[in-house]
Amino acid sequence: MKDGRFRHIKVQVNRPDLKLEYRAGYYAGRDFEHSGRADRDQQLKEELASDLPATDVAVYAGTAYFRRDDSHYFLAVSIVVPGSQIPFLQDKDRDNATLDVAGVVLESGKFQVGQLRDAVKLAVDATQQVRRKNVQYNTSFVLAPGSYHLKFVVRENRTGRMGTFETDVQIPDLRKVPLRSSSVVLSSLRVPAAGKNKATNPLVGDQTELVPNVTHVFTRDQHLYLQFEVYDAAKGKTSAAGAAPDTPAPKPPTEPIRVLTSVQFMQGDVKVYESKPLIATEVNVPQRKAVEFQLDLPLQSLRPGYYTCQVNIIDDVAGNYAFPRWVMLIKE
Repeated sequence: MKDGRFRHIKVQVNRPDLKLEYRAGYYAGRDFEHSGRADRDQQLKEELASDLPATDVAVYAGTAYFRRDDSHYFLAVSIVVPGSQIPFLQDKDRDNATLDVAGVVLESGKFQVGQLRDAVKLAVDATQQVRRKNVQYNTSFVLAPGSYHLKFVVRENRTGRMGTFETDVQIPDLRKVPLRSSSVVLSSLRVPAAGKNKATNPLVGDQTELVPNVTHVFTRDQHLYLQFEVYDAAKGKTSAAGAAPDTPAPKPPTEPIRVLTSVQFMQGDVKVYESKPLIATEVNVPQRKAVEFQLDLPLQSLRPGYYTCQVNIIDDVAGNYAFPRWVMLIKE
């Protein structure tokens, strides 16, 4: 047993003319099951600093940014582990497992500007359901515009197996681009947002939180939820207003903003679906000077297969536009 304990050694012979010299014992090796908290913490630190990634557990992640003010951005991060990678222990009528998650955010790949350390307890009624799905951990960082390197380590705490995921993230300075918009988040799930505030988390609203779909894999019985924000949309020109003689001239009214969006699905060069345009004429998230769009698209009318999903965003007053797109898979 590799429990790290001291093993005593005693050697005896039947010859009195011999003098014995031997060690009093030795310390057994220690496996993960018998390691202490300090050793486990040190293991995570060493893995974060290692140039070679751990690959015993599959890990992948996705990110999305939203502007908080001119110099700060909310970076949402979703870390995903396939449920089939997690060994559960049965306890009464529930199956339990624990994951340790650690991470660092490096600016320009050198200077640490963010870190993550958390223990995630999983308790489910049916392990078989989890094994066919993913386990997702969502977190966030507040960062300035710039280039960042993110590294995350996930360890399951039954056998100590670990997995690593690294990615580079560019947060743009939206003051330098014509159309100022956030990332577009794709999702198929909303969950209760217990105690979370939309002022600090753009994915929270009406007591629910949008869960990003990192894999961009959907089924036909699901809905595709899309959410994004457009900042500092242009307003129309002021129009002159008449005034009676000897009375102060009223302040000229300002035409409203006009931001349009729609979604289309393509297979190759063929457009197979396009939603009706949504038109926004006012800012609906004033704390971020943002026009927030939330779209809900049922997928049952689309055949299984790969699609290019394109979101059309047009600031009609300023004449600026953007067309972000992704590949997504729709399964039966």
